[in-house]
Amino acid sequence: MRSEQEMYDLIINTASQDARIRAVYMNGSRTNPNAVKDIFQDYDIIYVVEETQSFREDKGWIDRFGERLYMQYPEDNVYYENDVENCYGWLIQFADGNRLDLHVCTFRWVFEEITKDKLCKVLLDKEKCLPDIPQSTDEDYWVKEPTAQQFMDTCNEYWWCLNNVAKGLWREEIPYVMDMINYNIRPQLIRILAWEIGCITDYSVSIGKSGKYMYRWLEKKTWERFLRTYSMGVIQSLWDSVFIMCDLFQEVAKDVSQKMNFTYNQEEADNSLKFLEKVQMLPKGAKEIYS
Repeated sequence: MRSEQEMYDLIINTASQDARIRAVYMNGSRTNPNAVKDIFQDYDIIYVVEETQSFREDKGWIDRFGERLYMQYPEDNVYYENDVENCYGWLIQFADGNRLDLHVCTFRWVFEEITKDKLCKVLLDKEKCLPDIPQSTDEDYWVKEPTAQQFMDTCNEYWWCLNNVAKGLWREEIPYVMDMINYNIRPQLIRILAWEIGCITDYSVSIGKSGKYMYRWLEKKTWERFLRTYSMGVIQSLWDSVFIMCDLFQEVAKDVSQKMNFTYNQEEADNSLKFLEKVQMLPKGAKEIYS
């Protein structure tokens, strides 16, 4: 596997030798001082160019970067928005294990985007054409202090969407249950945990995508309880994980409400939990929920 220095040398030398490339900058986890460093980090590279057409038409120009295992052209994918005249990319998994997410972008695109992204680092600027970029920081991704309305809406969304989890579990519709948990319920739990971390850190840290860095600030037992909310696709296991999730959500939400002087709707939570418990006990083929 090529070293980080070898990859940087290849990326920068390619730009230096190609007159079409005017500057190079990097973003993503490798510019984030708080990101975990490991062998799976991508090289997120932007080559600043006058035009993208010559790069798009030359199918072999990326061969110099190494043997490819497989790749994607995101701007050619029907599921992605694109502006190929101003931004075009190659997402490459190399045979040696490295991954390069490479884009060629015009000045027009770069000047609109570069100042929005605080996780940027200039690697090469041949003609000093890029604007001054402050030192890279993940500040844009720090946990934001909630308003009372945001807190109330998060709790309401959690306890209301639990209704769908309950009926899905009773029907044993596992794909539906999984989607309800992971797309509706879990985001609210992660948000509450993030606010708990915000209270601890004065809202000065990022918990990472999907809350992957929350273990850095949560108590070990809390983090372990959170991990137990991820379940196998088995009905009883799902029931167990949902109740763990509810207990954790309620405990942390009440703590955040006290720290932030917010109102926690205990009646809403109690009634939602009672409904969940009631549905769990319903026999198959029941004709009424309440009789």
